Amino acid sequence: MAAPALAQQSYTNPILYADYSDPDVIRVGRDYYLVASSFHFSPGIPVLRSRDLVHWTIVGHVLPRLPFGPLYDMPGPHTLTDQLSKPIGGTKYASGVWAPSIRHHNGLFYVYWPTPDEGIFMATAKDPAGPWSEPVTVKAGPGLEDPCPFWDDDGTAWLIHGKVGAGPLILHRMSADGKTLLDEGVVVAEDKVKLPVLEGPKLYKRNGWYYIFAPIGGVGTGPQAVGRARAITGPYEWRSVLLPTPDVQGPHQGGYVETPEGKGWFAHFNSTGAFGRIVHLQPVKWIDDWPVMGDPLPNGTSGQPVTSYAMPARATRDRLQDSDGFSSKRLGLQWSWNHNPDDGRWSLSVRPGWLRLTAGKADWLSTARNTLTQILQGPHAIYTTRIDVSRMGEGQRAGLSLFGVRPSWIGVVRGNGRNIVTLANQGFEFPGPELKGATIELRAEVGIEQTVRYSYSLDGKTFVPMGAGIALSKFSWWKGSRPALFSFTRGGEGAVDVDWFRVEHSR
Repeated sequence: MAAPALAQQSYTNPILYADYSDPDVIRVGRDYYLVASSFHFSPGIPVLRSRDLVHWTIVGHVLPRLPFGPLYDMPGPHTLTDQLSKPIGGTKYASGVWAPSIRHHNGLFYVYWPTPDEGIFMATAKDPAGPWSEPVTVKAGPGLEDPCPFWDDDGTAWLIHGKVGAGPLILHRMSADGKTLLDEGVVVAEDKVKLPVLEGPKLYKRNGWYYIFAPIGGVGTGPQAVGRARAITGPYEWRSVLLPTPDVQGPHQGGYVETPEGKGWFAHFNSTGAFGRIVHLQPVKWIDDWPVMGDPLPNGTSGQPVTSYAMPARATRDRLQDSDGFSSKRLGLQWSWNHNPDDGRWSLSVRPGWLRLTAGKADWLSTARNTLTQILQGPHAIYTTRIDVSRMGEGQRAGLSLFGVRPSWIGVVRGNGRNIVTLANQGFEFPGPELKGATIELRAEVGIEQTVRYSYSLDGKTFVPMGAGIALSKFSWWKGSRPALFSFTRGGEGAVDVDWFRVEHSR
C-alpha cells in the first residue's frame, strides 16, 4: 500500500503579530531578509532573517545608535523645575528612522532610510547581521521620505522617494556606489485624486517592465497600488492590486520578493491600534504582466488579503527573540532603548547575570532616559520581570511599563525611606502596600482587546492584581505600545537590578 500523502503545510496571517512597520524584504540565495522602520528607538533598523518567509528571527541592526542630532540623546532638563529655569533639551518622538528599504547588489547589502527632519541616508554591509558602514547622507534636508534604490540591468543606479505628506514620487539618477544623487530628480507619480496619500514606493523590474509598488489611502486604510511603464522614468499606468477587507483595512506598504522557484510574495503591514502595524504575507500571481495579490477577485486585476495559505517553503523553527536572563555580555537583539541610551547608567557587568539601571532625573517616564523596550507581540502576551530594589534612592521610580503616549506602569516608588508598590496610569500614581523585602516580581498581561492588567508577587508564586484593565496607548508616535523596563528619579540617585525578563505569548 502506498504511503499517504503528506498534508500541505499552511500559515495564518499575520505572520508577525508585532510592530515591524513599513517592512521591506529581499531574498539572497535561500535566505530572506526584512527591515522595518524604528523611529526614535535605538539601535535603529532591525534586520530579520527567515528561510520560509513566515518565521523570522532578529539578526542585527543597521544603526548601533541614532546619529542624526543631539535631540536623539534626550538632552536635559527632564524635571519641571529645570525646564522652567533652563528651557532647553527635548526629544525626537515620531522622528528618526522612517520606512527603510533593503537591496543586495554586487555582493553588498544596502539599506536606505529617511529621517523626516534630516534627510535620506544609506549604509552597506557584507553580512546583514553587521557590522554596517557609517551612515552616508544621500540627500540632506527635511521633508523627504521612503527611499528605495534600484540598479538596472546595465548597472545604472536610481533612487525613488516620496515627500512627507505623501507625494509626489521623485526619481533620481544615482552614482553606481549608491552614495550620491546625480540630478535633481523627476516626478514619476502624482495624482491626488486617483492616487491619494501616495507613499512608500518600491522599484522593481520584471519581463522588461518597470514597476513601482506604492500604497495609497493612508496608514490606516487603503489598497496597495502598482504602476508599470516601459521606461523607468514613465509614464506609469496604475492599478490597485490588493484591496481592503473589513478585517484588514490597510493591506499595503511592503516589499515584493520571489522564491528560488520564481513564486511571488508580498509582505505588508496592517494597522492594529496598540499592537502597531503588524505584518501579513500575500501570494502574488502575475497576469498579463500585472501582479494580483492575495485571493483574486472576479475582476481579474486585484485581490484581497488571505487569512491562511500554503507555506512558501517547509516551515522552520525560527522565532523572534523575547525573554532574557541578562547573562550575556551584550543585550539581546530584541531590545531597543527609547532614544539613545546614557551608557554610563546601565550595565550588564557590574553585577553579572543582572541588568543594572541607574536612575537619571526626570519627572515623567516619557522624558526619562534608558527606558529599555521590545516589540509587543500579540494578540495575547504575559510579561514578567524580577527586580532588586535594595539600591533605590529617595524619589526613585522603577518597574515594568507598557510604554507609549501616556504610558501605564507597575513598579516601586521610594519615598520617606520606604519602598511602595505603585500602579501608574497617564502620569497619576496609585500607591499600594509597602515592599519590605529586596526583590519583587512584576507582571503585565496584555489581551487581544488591547488592555493591560498589572500584578505583583512577593514570593514568585502568587500574583496580586493592582487595578483593573488599563487601555494600552493607542497607535502613537507612529508606533504601537511596547513592554519596557525603566528607572528614573525625582530626587536622589539610585539603581535597580533586573534579574530576568520573561515573555509568554499565544496566537
